[in-house]
Amino acid sequence: METVLECKNLNKKIGKKDILNNVSLEVKEGDILGFIGPNGAGKTTTIKLILGLQKINSGEVKINGYDIEKQFEKAIERVGTIVENPDLYLYMSGLENLKIIARLYKNVDEKRIEEVIKLVGLENRIKDKVSKYSLGMRQRLGIAQAILHKPNLLILDEPTNGLDPEGIKQLRDLLTKLAKEENMGILISSHNLAELESFCNKISIIQNGKIIETSSLEDAKRVKGKIIYEIELDSTDGVDKIIENEINIIDSHIIKINLTKEEIPEIVSKLVNENKKIYKVCEDTISLEDAFLKKTGGNVID
Repeated sequence: METVLECKNLNKKIGKKDILNNVSLEVKEGDILGFIGPNGAGKTTTIKLILGLQKINSGEVKINGYDIEKQFEKAIERVGTIVENPDLYLYMSGLENLKIIARLYKNVDEKRIEEVIKLVGLENRIKDKVSKYSLGMRQRLGIAQAILHKPNLLILDEPTNGLDPEGIKQLRDLLTKLAKEENMGILISSHNLAELESFCNKISIIQNGKIIETSSLEDAKRVKGKIIYEIELDSTDGVDKIIENEINIIDSHIIKINLTKEEIPEIVSKLVNENKKIYKVCEDTISLEDAFLKKTGGNVID
């Protein structure tokens, strides 16, 4: 897979305040990278540096191999973006909005406009005025505008803001489709962790202007490289004296414990040696939000 976005050691100061400190991240073709962090952590600033909207103090951004500061036009030509809400003319139809944007590009013809309308699922409403669109439909029209010129990198800043569950589902399905069928790399900043968890394949966590983790979704949901396992026993009486690890006693039969896979046999052996009957050992599901709170020390998104 080709790398479409590469950020290396980005630093940004405003006055004497460090906003970003050595921020590095990467997006490949077909990736959907969820960019998460508390408010004020540096998400939007990072996106503005990537798009050339703010000056980089040090470090570099390369898009499709081109430096955003030294080769701006080449770097930005295959990028689509929506920062917060898309800019739309409400008194015009969806089709008229797309035709206005199409004029900004050399190679966007009627056929491409039709392709994009179908891709975002607005065929039945494209001739209606945008003022009659739901927020979800407006967001999909905004993405249609952003992908008219066939970008291979799509950058979205808080695209689910204000959307109802149906609008969020439609957006999620559309982004998954773009990554899979168009082989588009997508960077999406959002505070809606439950939604990101349902369609991102990679996560990058930023805190106080620093990236504290970049990993696959599965690894991001592990805490300190370990997995939470649920163990069902005949009785949890006295287990805290048998197991030295920190455990969470859920009820009279179930405990939860943070382990690596290699530690499981030793824990099971200790319990069996103390005549504990084990009925089940299984990996417990931890949400992305729970993992995020643990890794950031309880830092909330909102």
